[in-house]
Parts: sequence; structure tokens; C-alpha cells
Amino acid sequence: MTGRTTAQWQALDSSHYLHPFTDFKALAAEGARVIERAEGVYLHDSEGRKILDGMAGLWCVNVGYGRRELAEAAYRQMQELPYYNSFFKSAHPPAIELAARLARLTPPQFSRVFFSGSGSEANDTIIRMVRRYWDLMGEPGRQVIISRENAYHGSTVGGASLGGMSAMHSQGGLPIPGIEHIEQPYWYENGIDLSPAEYGLRAASRLAECIERIGPQRVAAFIGEPIQGAGGVIIPPETYWPEIQRICRHYGILLIADEVVCGFGRTGRWFGCEHFGFEPDLMTLAKGITSGYQPLGAVMVGDRVAEVLVEQGGEFFHGYTYSGHPVACAVALANLDILEQDGLVDRVREDIGPYLQEGWRSLAEHPLVGEARGVGLIGALELVAHKPSRTFFRDRGRVGTICRDHCFANGLVMRAVRDTMIISPPLVISRAEVDELVDKARRCLDLTARDIGLVGAS
Repeated sequence: MTGRTTAQWQALDSSHYLHPFTDFKALAAEGARVIERAEGVYLHDSEGRKILDGMAGLWCVNVGYGRRELAEAAYRQMQELPYYNSFFKSAHPPAIELAARLARLTPPQFSRVFFSGSGSEANDTIIRMVRRYWDLMGEPGRQVIISRENAYHGSTVGGASLGGMSAMHSQGGLPIPGIEHIEQPYWYENGIDLSPAEYGLRAASRLAECIERIGPQRVAAFIGEPIQGAGGVIIPPETYWPEIQRICRHYGILLIADEVVCGFGRTGRWFGCEHFGFEPDLMTLAKGITSGYQPLGAVMVGDRVAEVLVEQGGEFFHGYTYSGHPVACAVALANLDILEQDGLVDRVREDIGPYLQEGWRSLAEHPLVGEARGVGLIGALELVAHKPSRTFFRDRGRVGTICRDHCFANGLVMRAVRDTMIISPPLVISRAEVDELVDKARRCLDLTARDIGLVGAS
């Protein structure tokens, strides 16, 4: 797929390709950025520019680009068994092996897995699985699943309903019935009168209030990302998740951890729930499970739920053509080999994560940055109009877009969520590449401050 100029690629793109989460008309007028190849932590576009990918694709390329081991695993599996389904009492070695591997790597309450093609599909599966569980438990009235404002759980009808993003809910008649949303644990915006520890307890108490308002006999589960990723890297105070777990246990409802972003080493532990010290009944997996080299999602089903589904449930009328796709599972196994053999999770916790966080937090000194926060290899910068009062810009999103555009122009992918700049680089990033990332981020902050006339900017 060579021989076309950038303009030719862009013309074809705007004529035929409808991109996700995109203003189609605006993109056609501007022209898409055409990425042609990648290696390590770098992308290369059709204009010959080298770009440091501070987002690991979409939070997913954990082992970095250009891993021959993953390409070879896909090739070998395609030659041997390119596809077969898991319907009709059938199975194949890659799916069986991956299921056993995930049971070993995940917390001890998990021994079974249900495969899907994506995190969105996995969360749709969870909706059906949770409601089926309560049917079998003789409590069919437990239908309501509680989530959080500004959460992201996918873009299918079910996943987008679980998510709490108002823009998504404004299209397509969402959310579907039986989904409720409570306050997100966003201390920087919502906890200005409280310490982080105090605010964590207050934010968690919204769950108990919601359960009482709805009626405990109607509530099935609570779902949350350990760290809200697409919502702006919202890192809850340390008091939050233990209190959420206590409330779930008190009312007997299921606790679901959406580990699509945090899973497979992002926080320096295999899973975000381990970092924050809580024990979910179900977990959503995707992205880092294959480092994005193949589409694959999964639901880890805790024994509390799985034993009921297996022993009492009969046929579960749910599944996908590509549930446990053999090539995707083979690539996932090779990806997990790399994560384990190269010690990448430990490296994030003990070495490169602390190194990134030290550099990242130095950006808090910039006059445009109200807070620099992060865990492991994930981070956020709050761009604010007035630091002492935590005053956001009036037209939230405008300044973040300016900064994002400067990042692209200066060889860095750093995403903007409103006026929050976020990063999530590959776990293989080196110290020199971290220095480059931080230096480029600082330069782009300077350029943004200049553009908006911020006094005191360098």
C-alpha cells in the first residue's frame, strides 16, 4: 500500500472512510493524518514525520510497536487454524490456553473467562450476565447497574449507556433503561473544600445514596474504571475504592472493575484493582491483552457469579462470532509472554513509572498547569485559567485543543479531554524517551500559553 501521496490518501479517506468520534465534514476539510508505520514508541506519517506516541495508540500498545513475536504468532496460527467458532460445543487450543493463562494472572477470585471482540462487547456481556445472575438467584428485580458521570465503558448501545458521557447520551436515545450514574471521584474539580481522603469518602457515599434512592432490592451492580481514562485520567483518592467495596458488600451488589485501560501493567500492577486494593466480582479486559495487535476483549467472571451461571443457568443465550478468535488468542498469549518474560509490569512499578512521574510532576510548575497527576505510566495535566483558585477556562476544551495541536506539530501525541492533557505511553518507553516526552510537553505548554496570552509564560 504505497505509491500514493498524502493528498491522494486524504482524498480517498474523506470520500469513503467514516472515522470514529469524528466530525466528518470538518475532517474532510482538514485532511486526516496518515500514519504509515511504527516501531517502539514512535509513529511515522506519510509526510516523513517521526512522532512520539504518548498514548500507546488508544491506551493499548503496551509492549510497543513492531514486535516481531506477535506478528509471527499471528502468522503461525493463521496457517494452522485461522478461524473457528466456540459455538456448537467446540473449542480450540489458543482460547483454552488463554483462558487458563488469564485465570492464573488475574486475582484469585477469578477462574473463568468469557471472550468478546472488544471492551465494548465485554461490557455488553456484563450487563446480560449480571442480570442473568440475579434471575438465577431468585431476585429478578435487581436490574439496575450504577456507573459514574464521565465514565467510559465503550461505544455500543450497552457500553455507551454504562458510560456517563453526556455527549454520547445526546445521540441515539441513550442511556437505555436500568442504568444510573453518580458523581465521579474528581477531587481537583469537586473536592475543593476537602482533603483528598475526605473527598474520596464523600464521592463513594454517592453510591450508598443512589442505592437507597432506587431501592436496594432493585440494584444489581456497580461498575467503575479503577482510573477513569477517557474521562481525563481521574485518579480517585486512596479512600475511595475501599469504601466503594464496603458499600457493595453491605448491600450485596456485584462490583465490576472495567480494566480495559488499567489492565496489563499500566499502573505498575497487573490490574488497577490490585493497585487500589479492592476485589471485584467481574472484570472487563481488552486493549493491553493483545497490545492492540489484534482485537480481543474478555470478561473475567468471579467464582461467586460463575458458579451460579454454570450450576444453575443452563444455556446462556449470548455470544459473538469472534468470541475467542484463535488468531487473537494466539497473539494475546505471545503478548503475555513478553509482559512476563521482560518483566514489564515490575518495570513500570519500580523503574520507569516513578521516573515518568517525577518528570511529569515537574510540569506542575508551569503557569498553565493547575495539577499534574499520575500513576505508573498514565498521567494528566489540568490546564487552568487561575491556579490558586482552580478556576477552569470558561470555554472548556478550547485551550486543550490548542495544546493538542501544538503537540502534533511538535512530534508528540498527547490527548486533550476538555482542557486536561493526558498521556499513556507504551510500557517499553525508555528513560531518554520519557525525557523527550516531558520536554516536548513543556514546549507545547509554552506555545499554548503564548497563544492565549497567559502572563508569566516562558
